[in-house]
Amino acid sequence: MYCKKKGKLIVVSGPSGSGKSTIVKHLLSQNLNLVFSVSACTRLKRKNEQDGKDYFFLSVEDFKKKIETDEFLEWEEVYNNNFYGTLKSEVLGKIERGYNVIFDIDVIGAKSIKKIFNSQAFLVYIQAPSIGDISDRLNSRSTEDSKQISTRLAKAKFEEKEKSSFDYILINNDLEEAKKNALIKVKEFIC
Repeated sequence: MYCKKKGKLIVVSGPSGSGKSTIVKHLLSQNLNLVFSVSACTRLKRKNEQDGKDYFFLSVEDFKKKIETDEFLEWEEVYNNNFYGTLKSEVLGKIERGYNVIFDIDVIGAKSIKKIFNSQAFLVYIQAPSIGDISDRLNSRSTEDSKQISTRLAKAKFEEKEKSSFDYILINNDLEEAKKNALIKVKEFIC
């Protein structure tokens, strides 16, 4: 589906374990002229992740150099010494060429993108049914230790308070229903 000359931005955000990545992958599989904005980060690469595909994995020093040279649209120190950000080079050329860019970023980054792009950006907040569900999902992934999970759960409580800043709140009680609703809303926004 190609509707506009200049691309739009779809920003998907929400707590870890809410289903953001699954919803983003579903939207990318649809015919929406979507390309994924690969974020940069300083965290360690997980099993099965690829540099440049899942994230651009940078050292803290390299990340800070890119901040100094104004290479980010937005960036945040999400967890202690764990930086995440959106490189300008990943987004600006794509929207100028008419691609719609989809993001999987935290709520602070989402609000920053909205501030820059205003009505050209559509913010979707993915909400899990409860903090307990998020905890179960994070524990079942087995990618983080209990301290990291506790940090993510505390952040989830903060992010929940920020959801009113989003254009659409998608409650992920039922994954298939959530995918369907996300597709409807994103199609409406693009066209």
